[in-house]
Amino acid sequence: MTWTAIHASVHQIIRARGLLQKGQHLLVAVSGGQDSLCLVRLLLDLQPKWNWTLAIAHCDHRWRSDSSANADYVEQLAQQWQVPYFGVVAIAPPKSEAAAREWRYGELAEIARKHGYSAIATGHTASDRAETLLYNLMRGSGADGLQALTWQRELSPGLHLVRPLLEMTRAETAQFCETAQLQVWQDATNQDLHYARNRIRRELLPYLKTHFNPRIEQALSQTAELLRGDINYLETATTALRQQATALEPSTSNQSPSKEDCSEHRLNRLVLKSAHPALQRRVMRQWLQQVLPEAPNFDQIEKLTALISAPNRTQTDPFPGGAIAVVRGDWICLHTSNSSNNP
Repeated sequence: MTWTAIHASVHQIIRARGLLQKGQHLLVAVSGGQDSLCLVRLLLDLQPKWNWTLAIAHCDHRWRSDSSANADYVEQLAQQWQVPYFGVVAIAPPKSEAAAREWRYGELAEIARKHGYSAIATGHTASDRAETLLYNLMRGSGADGLQALTWQRELSPGLHLVRPLLEMTRAETAQFCETAQLQVWQDATNQDLHYARNRIRRELLPYLKTHFNPRIEQALSQTAELLRGDINYLETATTALRQQATALEPSTSNQSPSKEDCSEHRLNRLVLKSAHPALQRRVMRQWLQQVLPEAPNFDQIEKLTALISAPNRTQTDPFPGGAIAVVRGDWICLHTSNSSNNP
């Protein structure tokens, strides 16, 4: 192995951000593309310094006619590098990118839990982060969606997903693979412009790079990192505010509902009125996440936030699943479909 600046950078990132620990059992997701090959080669090169136990996992979505050959190639690499290999094949091809991602992470987590790996590493790069930010921006996502691909997140107790390459661009992983003489498996679906992310990658980002900022990927990735820090702070403040607004017990005054009149889901409007609108919206989103079958959207959060200053007895139309929010004096009460009380 030739120790390069990239090796030094990834080594320092893993240590400074606490992504992995010495002696850890690590499962590396490898598609055969340049990013994942760059990742696994770097981790293998760093292994003597960290004493990791490494294994390779490959998920075959069955989207392409050559997907089986692709899987065989990754397995051959694992044998060449003398690391365990785990391959899974989808029973039926996933119908969307989102479905494929959900299936893939589920399978990787199952392999990790079954075989005692405490971390899963993926080859997401700064380029992926930039693409995700742009994709979510055009879908109308808030800041949480724009933070785009964090360095690590918990998949389940004792199992983390880590992304050590988030400061590298796709051009840099390609150069690394070329220098290391790694044969990259070319995925034909990456050329298909019917996929929104491919169009962003092949048309939008090159245009922005040519006409606005030659380092657009790094700039957008940096923006996502700054947003991540802001969001962590806001979520901590939001949780404290929500706990304050729910901790109070309704009094016996005319301005407060009885326990029979208000469901177990209630927020004190007086506590929320003095808070910044950004925190008010986040409290409502956290609150709705407890009762809705899916993540609340902008309109649902806004109509609930409006109840903070609405007249007594104002109520919303039903949320998905049948929940209805009602103003009861100083309180907002959320009646779920399972509640015994009607608004």
